[in-house]
Amino acid sequence: MPDSLTRAVRWDTVVGALLVVVLLLSFTTVDGFGNALNLSFLIGNTLPIALIALPMTLLVVSGEIDLSVASTAGLSGAVMGALWNQGMAIETIIPVCLLIGVVCGLVNGLLVTRLGLPSLAVTIGTLAAYRGIAQIVLGSDAVTDFPSAYLDFAAGRIGDTFVPYAFLPFLVLLAIAVVALHATPFGRSLFAIGAGEEAARFAGIRVKRQKLILFTVTGLMSALTGVFWALHYASARYDNATGLELSVVAAVLLGGIDFDGGKGTLGGAIAGVFLLGALQNVMSLRDVTAQSQIVVTGVLLVLSVLGPRVARQIAAARAGRRAAAPPPPDRKTPAPTS
Repeated sequence: MPDSLTRAVRWDTVVGALLVVVLLLSFTTVDGFGNALNLSFLIGNTLPIALIALPMTLLVVSGEIDLSVASTAGLSGAVMGALWNQGMAIETIIPVCLLIGVVCGLVNGLLVTRLGLPSLAVTIGTLAAYRGIAQIVLGSDAVTDFPSAYLDFAAGRIGDTFVPYAFLPFLVLLAIAVVALHATPFGRSLFAIGAGEEAARFAGIRVKRQKLILFTVTGLMSALTGVFWALHYASARYDNATGLELSVVAAVLLGGIDFDGGKGTLGGAIAGVFLLGALQNVMSLRDVTAQSQIVVTGVLLVLSVLGPRVARQIAAARAGRRAAAPPPPDRKTPAPTS
């Protein structure tokens, strides 16, 4: 297969093309999809997934995963509500929430890098622990009376356009993440770690430090997502963002990030995020139940793991057949006649 064609059928390219197709079909066949208010809802509801997908992409590229992200977001929101009830200023509360996210990510990172525990098992444990702490902090209360300026920023849109205010800072964070992963030595080291941790260590990469940084940043972004969630939906509860980790992992893997690490692009991951968001929006407009949407997300998660692997096996089989094929016979140039 020619190199240009191989690049054209890369999984992340396929997901990007599929996103375009889904959007075009939705604009033409789904009533109400194309109006500015619905598009604003689509982007706003997808932003929590997108925010966590940025560090999660880097983490999965390095061969690790964090399933406690939704619980960290819920804990952040619970602390936000509890401190607001106690009369603390919102400008002080938000940095405290972000600091809590850093601590949560640091705990995950230390357990994985210093004790050598598998990240899957560690973050399943902290998923339950952080959610339990959130319930202790806030109980079953729901805090809704946050300052209107913050609520308007988190849920409002720019003028009569479909672009939410919160989408602009997300674009800045996206640009930072793209540069960090694809244009810096740090990003290249993550691909090396995911491709082979021992080889990366022998190459002089400080594997444990890199992973600790990633877990910490993931905790920070999860806490930021928890703050955004509470303001966007005007409700701080201990169970905010429940189940969000499934959507984040499904979107990242759907975008072509290899679960084993070492492969993928951030562009593909973000295409996967908004493809999942568009499908959920369409299902909501079609009155598909929340339970059925979860089923669709689960199916996409399986396909996102299976699809790239099948594509790689097909490519490897074709390469093997080309290598085993006999070379074409030499065409000898006839000797010139006198």
